[in-house]
Order: sequence, then C-alpha cells, then structure tokens
Amino acid sequence: MNLSVPLAPQNSRGLELVNPVMTASGTFGYGTEYSHLFDIQGLGAIVCKGTTLQPRQGNPQPRLAEVEHGLLNSVGLENIGLQALIEEKAPVWAGWRVPVFVNIAAGSVADYALLAARLDNVAGVAALEVNISCPNIKDGCEFGAEPKSAAAVTEAVRRATSLPLLVKLSPATASMVAVARAVAAAGADAVTIMNTLKGMAIDVGKRRPLLGNVTGGLSGPAVKPVALAMVYEVASAIKVPVIGCGGISSAADALEFIMAGATAVQVGTASLVNPRAPIEIIEGLEKYLAEEGIKDIKDLVGVGRG
Repeated sequence: MNLSVPLAPQNSRGLELVNPVMTASGTFGYGTEYSHLFDIQGLGAIVCKGTTLQPRQGNPQPRLAEVEHGLLNSVGLENIGLQALIEEKAPVWAGWRVPVFVNIAAGSVADYALLAARLDNVAGVAALEVNISCPNIKDGCEFGAEPKSAAAVTEAVRRATSLPLLVKLSPATASMVAVARAVAAAGADAVTIMNTLKGMAIDVGKRRPLLGNVTGGLSGPAVKPVALAMVYEVASAIKVPVIGCGGISSAADALEFIMAGATAVQVGTASLVNPRAPIEIIEGLEKYLAEEGIKDIKDLVGVGRG
C-alpha cells in the first residue's frame, strides 16, 4: 500500500509526504513536546505553531474554553519569535526524517515577506504555511477575507522564498473559492482549508465571557461539516493540492476529506484530547486500504465528488 502524496508538485524543491497526515499549527508545539509519546517521525509532516518576527506573549488568560463538540482558543499567537526558532528549533528539525513546516503570521505584507526571506535557506525548514487569517488577535493577520489582500501576501512571500508554500485560508470570507483561486494564481503550492471560526462563550455564573480576549477561534468536531464543504468546493476550482483541516479526529474523518478532494489532512484539536491521534489516524488509513484492497491512497482523492 502506498500512502505517499505529492504536496507541491509544481515547486522546484519538490515536496512529497510519506503519508497524508500532518499536524495543525498551534496544536503540536514545535514537535519536540510530543516526541516522548510516540514516534513523530512516522507523521507525514509537522506544522509548528505560528511564528512572528518578534516574540509574542499572547492574549490574557483564560485562553481555552471547552464548548459543546468543540474548543474555543484565544492563545493569540504566543511564540518564541523568528530568531529563537532559527537558533533553537530548526537545528533539531534538521536531524529529523519528518519534514517540518513553519507557520508564519504578520501584520503587514512586508513583514510576511521578511519572515519568508529569513527562513528561505534555514536547514530543518521544509516548507512555509502562511497564516492569513487568525481570528483571535487584534493587530492584523486578517488578509484572508478577500482575494486581493490574500493574493498580495502570497505574491510577496513567493518572491521572497523558493520553499514550498502553503496558504492557510479563512472561513470568514464571502467566497472561499475566489480567495483560493487568487492565492493559487499568486504562487501558492497548496492551500490549507480551513482556519478556525470566530466564536465566544459566556460564563452565566460570573456573567462575563469565558475567554480573556472575549472571542476566540472555534475548532474541533463542531466545525468539520463546514470545513468539509469548503474543501469540496475548492478542490474542483484550483489545480494545486488542498489540505483539509477542521474537526478531524479519526481515520474516517480523514477519509471524508480525502474523498471530498483533499490531498492531505491536518489534525489539530484531536491532539489536545489524544496526543496519539495523528499516528492512530495513519494506522486507520492503512487498515482501510488493506480491507478495501486499495493500493494507493491517491486513488481515493476526490472519489466522493460523484
């Protein structure tokens, strides 16, 4: 059985994953935090937490609130900053077999380009994922709402780096298809669908919002039908690979996204409940292929489109 998938076939550096299961940014740290729990080298790829030019402290506590069938997070892109990532994390990744993608976020097009340029030839960095849509910060990063601004960021990053380039799209847009087409035309090698949905919860006992930042990003099983529909719509509209993300916690969930047209998937919130979720999903995909007599996972991409 062949689980490998091409993720950036048009990029000169190329990028093929040994299997289609990746971790989602912000839910798997820098990879090292999970290495004692299972063999992370068996993953298709690891996407590290969102990285900004300067370190960020993030939003006020509390930052997480469990809601029915999902999770609200308002971490606010807390991270160690670009320089510390290059000096402390990338040298570790350079010795790994599993490729690591750096998720980047910024408040201006110029800063996105600067992040990309400084990461371009860093050993251990296999690709970039551009976050153009973070619903739980108040100082920018909302470039994914419309095609023109999304394309501007993508084009600037594309000029600054030859690394394979993923763009993570926002559900907060009038047309996901239009934004996806724009970033693909601007140089994206793949698109990740989707980021979290903006939401909130109120503590009725204390009579105030549960989150210190009032609102946050909703993830988990509650958003899966939305993400799946968006993957279905976009996959037939663009030629670059689509990565499905949103509420995936089992092999069956991953298969739904693949059958809707996703080349690969990202596992996020499920890892916070069960740290072994990504590896168990890989094992589940292998079992499904064996039981169904399917030799190549790529044969399932888009078969659910009818």
